[in-house]
Amino acid sequence: MPRTPKKRTASIGKQLPKCPTGIKGFDEITEGGLPKNRITLFSGSTGTGKTLLGIDFLIHGAIKYNEPGVFMSFEETEDELYKDVASLNQNLPRLVSQKKILLEHIVLERRDILEKGDFNLEGLFIRLEHAIDSIGAKRVVLDSIESLFAGVKDAGILRLEIKRLFRWLKERNVTTIVTGELAQGFYTRHGLEEYVSDCIILLDNRVREQISTRRIRVIKYRGSKHGTNEYPFVIDKGGLSVIPITSAGLEQPGTAKRVSTGIPSLDKMFKRAGYTRGSTVLASGTAGTGKTSLAAAFAIESCKRGERCLFLSYEESSGQLTQNMNSISLHFKPPIKKGLLKIVSTRPSFFGLEMHLLEVYKIIADFKPQAVVIDPLTSLIGQGNQLELQSMLTRMIDHLKSRGITAFFTSLVSSTAQNDTSGEIGVSSLIDTWIVVRELEENEGKRRVRGLYIVKSRGMGHSSDVHKLILSDEGIHLIPMDADATASPKQKMKIGKGVSVSHELIQK
Repeated sequence: MPRTPKKRTASIGKQLPKCPTGIKGFDEITEGGLPKNRITLFSGSTGTGKTLLGIDFLIHGAIKYNEPGVFMSFEETEDELYKDVASLNQNLPRLVSQKKILLEHIVLERRDILEKGDFNLEGLFIRLEHAIDSIGAKRVVLDSIESLFAGVKDAGILRLEIKRLFRWLKERNVTTIVTGELAQGFYTRHGLEEYVSDCIILLDNRVREQISTRRIRVIKYRGSKHGTNEYPFVIDKGGLSVIPITSAGLEQPGTAKRVSTGIPSLDKMFKRAGYTRGSTVLASGTAGTGKTSLAAAFAIESCKRGERCLFLSYEESSGQLTQNMNSISLHFKPPIKKGLLKIVSTRPSFFGLEMHLLEVYKIIADFKPQAVVIDPLTSLIGQGNQLELQSMLTRMIDHLKSRGITAFFTSLVSSTAQNDTSGEIGVSSLIDTWIVVRELEENEGKRRVRGLYIVKSRGMGHSSDVHKLILSDEGIHLIPMDADATASPKQKMKIGKGVSVSHELIQK
């Protein structure tokens, strides 16, 4: 009997070989990288990062996977490519000197094509073959295909030469990236996608409300599963990173371990147990109600246990925050000197949402904290629409939970909001423990006080009573609310009832 059917049957179960790119996040959405020894088209308009992605692919291949690479440019010289990556933490000249990467610049004169009239790629094949053999290249980047075939007007010759080029590359067993300019209705100006049918990656750069966001999407990946959504990516000094790097989803294991809130009287409201380790805590309320103070107490207590805590402040500088917390006997300087507390202060408008998320990922990877404080989450409003903000926060929370990090967030509620417990960011369903702090009045306007109550705390018992929150030079204390305490007149209008009966408030 003929053996052909047996061979065909044996090859059915084989998975498509993958070539890992080493680019953060990209290998996750492609489930392993690019198709090995095949050709991938990276399509996008000007400024979307195609050239940098190709260089990143070669650099990671040379450093991480011991696979030398050739970058053949039809547009930029070797010196120009060096300048392109000078701002990145990638020593491209060193890799070139070590013959791990070879840069080739080919100049194609339009007059030569017009004079000869019979365009062919024999010269290119000779130079490319010499470049591959000279360093034993396993990876090749051609940037860009439009420049290579810019002078070819005959559609028949164009198709034949493109097919010859791709067939030649496949025969050399090199994993190839070809960059192309996006055209109306096509992924390249020459309609190249019908020939590059194995894998097509689309890069995009959009500006919405003066905020620029780069996005990447896998259009097609024959023989492999892949992420089908658009994924934001950023370019910083470390190169290109696709977000999400990973998505933990809903796979976090449960735990019965508890960590102190840093306030003994608040611990009592949680049946003396405190927060669940690895959970997310949200403290929401109007300005001046003590949200940052609650977060600072939790941070200091984490450091007292010998755990590292990362404090991300979007409104106050490190010095200002340290000075303000000294007034309530929360001293940041000692744990900072011990390396247990790290305060990072950034204006939300300085980055887009995705860059903020990437910075959080990188700081967590470097500092390796057991606790993270973000004060306040609501400062990120305005850096994207509601859907983008919720997506970013969901990925952040997943990232923290997957590492068992206890997270404390604060949320500023507008004094004009219809409901003081709204949080205004729509993440309350993702929060394990939700604390609300608000302004209350004693003796109908004669004295302003702060009130605190627990909206929810998953998996553990907690007090439902409203307590008075006292901030003094002796620290933070909670005491039961007086019977004559009530909401301010404005709050009464918003919630429809007073706060004199705490159980009624909790039910709202």
